[in-house]
Amino acid sequence: RPGAGGIIGTDAVAKAAPDGYTLLAGNIGPLAIAPYLQQGKVPYDPERDFMPVKLLATFSNVLVVNPSVQARNVDELIRLAKAKPGTLHFASPGIGQSQHLSGELFKRLAGVDLVHVPYKGTGPALTDLIGGQVQMMFSNIPPALPHIAAGKLRPLGVTSLVRSAALPEVPTVAESGLAGYQVVSWIGLFAPAGTPPAILARLHAEVTRALASPAAKERFAAAGADVGTGSAPDFAAFAAAERTKWSVLIREAVDRLLHQSSR
Repeated sequence: RPGAGGIIGTDAVAKAAPDGYTLLAGNIGPLAIAPYLQQGKVPYDPERDFMPVKLLATFSNVLVVNPSVQARNVDELIRLAKAKPGTLHFASPGIGQSQHLSGELFKRLAGVDLVHVPYKGTGPALTDLIGGQVQMMFSNIPPALPHIAAGKLRPLGVTSLVRSAALPEVPTVAESGLAGYQVVSWIGLFAPAGTPPAILARLHAEVTRALASPAAKERFAAAGADVGTGSAPDFAAFAAAERTKWSVLIREAVDRLLHQSSR
């Protein structure tokens, strides 16, 4: 059920019969970002209406800059941004996407003034970044890889706490000196609230078995993703922590914009 950044499909599962036959491949957007970015406009409650079954995959973004930017690591980029506040522009495929909020979290933890430039998709954003219309971007790894390999983009750091197998030589943003920085996009399996425990247990067991197969690991690795691990309670705790993290960041960003507009 495509549409509205995943909100339509997510709402369909929230209203489905809790019989184990209608499930949600839910992700960070409609479940941890949209409910707080679109206060009162999302027709479901991400905590009340779903039962977490299994974390399926996680994947990090990569901070890339146009080669003309005079920074070869995260520390140099932060120093450049502090020396020239408001002059560095970071692209994203749209407001509220994980790539946008990767930049907002970077701004908050590094204490720098960056200008967000939203595009209608990753392709146009990368095109303008390569062309020099913007200076930096937090991109999903797969679409950035060919441009990194061709030398058209310079990678400075990945947003997860561990290095990506797709870019093993690129340090994490956190290990580069920005302590506490972590952003991972994720996909997880959810069932409608009220699904019987026996069905949830069966789903978790079968999905865990499938994810452990060599074929699954190979396909996830090819997509630059890490296979999900842990129990259903582990996933529930992870999802709750993601909701808290992004709700706080979004509220701070909105308050900052309101304060600026009132000047």
